[in-house]
Amino acid sequence: MGRSKQSITRQPDGTDASRTIIAELEDAIRGSSPEKRADTLRRATDLFLSEAERLTEAQIAVFDQVLVHLIKKIETKAKVELSRRLAPAAKAPVELIRQLARDDEITVAEPVLSQSPRLTNDDLVEIANCKSQQHLLAISGRGTLDEPVTEVLANRGDNAVKYKLAANTGARFSETGFAALIDGAADYGLIEQIGQRIDLPPRLLRQLLSKATAAVRARLLAAAPPETRDVIRHLLSDIAGEVYREIAPPRDFSRALATINTLRQQGGLNEVSLLEFARTHSYEETVAALGALCSTSVELLEPLITSTNGLLVVCKAARLDWATAKALLEDWPSRPLMREVEVLRAEQDYSKLSEASAQRTLGFWKARIEVA
Repeated sequence: MGRSKQSITRQPDGTDASRTIIAELEDAIRGSSPEKRADTLRRATDLFLSEAERLTEAQIAVFDQVLVHLIKKIETKAKVELSRRLAPAAKAPVELIRQLARDDEITVAEPVLSQSPRLTNDDLVEIANCKSQQHLLAISGRGTLDEPVTEVLANRGDNAVKYKLAANTGARFSETGFAALIDGAADYGLIEQIGQRIDLPPRLLRQLLSKATAAVRARLLAAAPPETRDVIRHLLSDIAGEVYREIAPPRDFSRALATINTLRQQGGLNEVSLLEFARTHSYEETVAALGALCSTSVELLEPLITSTNGLLVVCKAARLDWATAKALLEDWPSRPLMREVEVLRAEQDYSKLSEASAQRTLGFWKARIEVA
């Protein structure tokens, strides 16, 4: 094998190297033992890796031809070793890599599927369309994945594949690919993982949030980067409003509005009167009073305040103190009891929320309702 390395070094055109390598390896293949073939393969791989950076594509093709021929005669253990060694190589023999990637034995295919830069999108799409879930899982962990590949993985992959794919920051998705990922998301851990992607389109984020539990929604909101947190809040309020309209009986606010209007004319509409309505569980008067304080109709306000975030935005837009907002959170008619940690988190959110931001958010919601 020493003669082969010297031949490659002396002959950049690869002519002598072809004859030398093929002669040596074909001698090993004919009639030799599995151990001899594995040793020959190992030596040939050593030679290739030591020279790879200096080899031309024509010279690499010589190795490709020889090694593809040799792997037909070797055992799985030797192929696994070959796959692991060649997987990271930028100039690995292309046809050899393709055959290793298509091997039914995942221990052979996994190293090149997860690492090899020699596999094209077409290779990956073909493999993802016909091979096992283990093959798909290996592809899902590649450093970069383009949209044609992720679309197939999202459509064919099981829960483990989708989870790994969603967690891969180097994966790019088309809207169709994202939709396929969400359609199959029944596990709340997967929903949470998908929801943390900053490239998820708002329309699909809304669809994802509608499938999530309240606990998952809260974790998504807490984990979201600042640039997407407001979007999630808006979407959660929209969803809460839709759910409320579906299950809540219609209410007559006419008498409450008249009461609040009279109170305002008399100069008695303030935080104290608002809290009194809340503490006596006067629902219609509470909503009407809060709406008057932030200049918002009860029709818009009612669905928004069903969520904690929506109520906090409305309270800040109405310029209410935290003590008043906290009392509303705890005494609001029909609201579930809040745990201490939830109250503390709400206080932190409220202190960070500016009046201007709250009013902009409320204006955004008003505009969406009017367009709808």
